[in-house]
Amino acid sequence: MIEDQEALDLAADWADISQGLKKDLGSQLHAQWIKPIQLGAFCKETGTLDLFLPTEFSANWVADRFADRLSLAWKIARSEVRQVRITVHPRRRSMPELRVGGEAMAPARAPAYLGTGPAMIDTAQSGLDPSLTFAEFVSGSANVLALNAAQRMAAIETPQFSPLYLKGSTGQGKTHLLHAIGHAFAANKPGARIFYCSAERFMIEFVQAMRSNEMIEFKARLRGFDMLLVDDIQFIIGKASTQEEFLHTIDALMSAGKRLIVAADRAPQALDGVEQRLLSRLSMGLVADIQPADIELRRKILEHRLARFNSTQVPADVIEFLARTINRNVRELVGGLNKLIAYAQLTGQPVSLQLAEEQLTDILSANRRRITIDEIQRTVCQFYRVDRTEMASKRRARAVVRPRQVAMYLAKVLTPRSYPEIGRKFGGRDHSTVIHAVRLIEELRTRDADMDGDVRTLLRQLED
Repeated sequence: MIEDQEALDLAADWADISQGLKKDLGSQLHAQWIKPIQLGAFCKETGTLDLFLPTEFSANWVADRFADRLSLAWKIARSEVRQVRITVHPRRRSMPELRVGGEAMAPARAPAYLGTGPAMIDTAQSGLDPSLTFAEFVSGSANVLALNAAQRMAAIETPQFSPLYLKGSTGQGKTHLLHAIGHAFAANKPGARIFYCSAERFMIEFVQAMRSNEMIEFKARLRGFDMLLVDDIQFIIGKASTQEEFLHTIDALMSAGKRLIVAADRAPQALDGVEQRLLSRLSMGLVADIQPADIELRRKILEHRLARFNSTQVPADVIEFLARTINRNVRELVGGLNKLIAYAQLTGQPVSLQLAEEQLTDILSANRRRITIDEIQRTVCQFYRVDRTEMASKRRARAVVRPRQVAMYLAKVLTPRSYPEIGRKFGGRDHSTVIHAVRLIEELRTRDADMDGDVRTLLRQLED
């Protein structure tokens, strides 16, 4: 438990430091370079704290520009932290090199990906994440087109379209589909050579090949793959020489009947600074759009994820609360559930609506539409056909009390207001009255289908 508590304390300190950097650097810089940082181990003997980033490029970039600031922030937060070490995440170190010159790429070395049947997939060599498969991808109306197109690209039969361009905003499942395509193609076609990389990685390897005079080997290696999966293609913009090589790679792969799948956060036509010929190649296949997950898909994703935590009970009202409140992207949604369950397991507390609100403050506040208590009261009064003054009145008639309790419950679910603040908006009632109302409606929703239906209808009306 001591180690668990230390991990929680480190996480809490990092949340404060990260929030401070967001204010200093601005949301855009913070989202791109600070938010991806993951906490590593802290060595008490040396006072060294490890901070991990997903790629060598991002780790070097952050180390060059923010190392001093991060080190100072940690020293202020924790006097025992004497130095901060910024490196790439250990699980990313096994990603294969594209370079083919020198000892690192001797001919005897195994190819970057050897698919030898479903049980023999070498995910470390391919750069594929073993957890990101089609079986783990939850589908809905928002992503069904992209999912079907991805499955076609992974089939043995030659796809009708190529390349496949997956377009969607951050955290909607593009990267998951890229990895899933690689896994499925390897299973369907043993011996296929598959490589996954980011556009950032492609650029780094291209520059290294130029500097080491290994461009011929670089091109031969890259075009020898049966399937190339390139993520975050928007980061290749503005690099003329890299664009030119990527264009030639596309042409070579297409003419040889190979498969190319790329992903980006915007449509090809919206990529700034990209040469027209490259735009044409990227658009010539199928552009499959991944829309933001709707409420039904968010519920399905949470239920699917929850199946991994058999020992942890998560009430239905918490699932509903998370699905409705965390609506910006799927990654935040799953991350919120993981954080909530981890906290509950490490502290021994049961998962509840109150715990979710306490521990997910940053995520919830970033996702919430600013719904006011006045708006909630007005909507509830219209729904139940009671006068607005009854929200603050002292009347105890059932026809008035129940709508008032529903409005209190919705105020707690949909706004960041505390129990005392909500009580003041309902005629100066004590916070214990609000707590009783919230718990009562929560309980009624589990056994009264009519009450649950009323609350769902009101939630839709308020969030539309």
